[in-house]
Amino acid sequence: MPGRPEPYSGRVLNLTAYDDKVLDIESVAKALGNEKRIAILNYIGAETRSVLEIAEALDLPISTATQHINLLEKSNLIKSELQPASRGLRRMCSRNFDQFIIQLPMDLKAKEDNIEISMPIGSYSTIQASPTCGILGEIGIIGQLDDPASFFEPDRIYAQMIWFHQGFVEYLFPNRLPPNVFLNTLEVSFETCSAAPLHNNEWASDITVWINGNEIGTWTSPASYGGERGLLTPEWWGTQNTQYGQHKLWKVTRDGSYIDGMRSSAVTINHLKLSPKDAIRVRIGTREDAHNIGGISIFGRKFGNYPQDIIIKARFDLDKE
Repeated sequence: MPGRPEPYSGRVLNLTAYDDKVLDIESVAKALGNEKRIAILNYIGAETRSVLEIAEALDLPISTATQHINLLEKSNLIKSELQPASRGLRRMCSRNFDQFIIQLPMDLKAKEDNIEISMPIGSYSTIQASPTCGILGEIGIIGQLDDPASFFEPDRIYAQMIWFHQGFVEYLFPNRLPPNVFLNTLEVSFETCSAAPLHNNEWASDITVWINGNEIGTWTSPASYGGERGLLTPEWWGTQNTQYGQHKLWKVTRDGSYIDGMRSSAVTINHLKLSPKDAIRVRIGTREDAHNIGGISIFGRKFGNYPQDIIIKARFDLDKE
């Protein structure tokens, strides 16, 4: 049985877009963009060859071979030196590298990193909810349906779906940003939809997110989706009820706020006034003057179609120039 091949041990040219100590990608690409120059590199191999040998082996005029060799040498892919010959000097060529690796890096100047925090939907700090409303766990109803007091049951921490007709729910996320970083974006994502009695696939509702008291944007949910079971919704919760929602992403950047990539407000990172001493307050609710007041349903990782709770993600630069 043949043995395992030895690891490659040749001379490697590692090209990056930002390292000026090695050849730039454009220069190498130009040198390699001709089949004759590729043939020259292949012919030289691990040997040292004269210009005459190269020209004869590849059936090239001496002048043409010299032009190609000059370009390869200018790109530092080969090196040449003059050696004594029977009549004067001869130019001998050898390869500088046996393998090329082209790396296309991310923005090395930015060095972006991120922190992600997942919050169970029942771990809210405060809630104001009006009927119709309810709170469900994985195995049953928590408290009583249409009773706002049920939102304060101890078992609320096990919630997998909550809904209410009007009001808000607020979460306190720990601020885990390292000191002296430059925050680029802060994202909030969760699965949500309207909250009709039972369900209604034509039931619009304006759902708004606030961060640290700043209104980030409003999304109009078109429906309280039901009639067919959500991918994660347990069997005991009948399909006549709301079953699942849409996955939505609110994002705050340096130049404004967005919902699923569409600009929603002029609120920027600076407006959030994030402090390492304070929690990040995320509120989900309905505005009192909303045009469509059709309630809010929020799903946890074991209900609906998406296996996640409420997630915030902070993207930041490790080094600020």
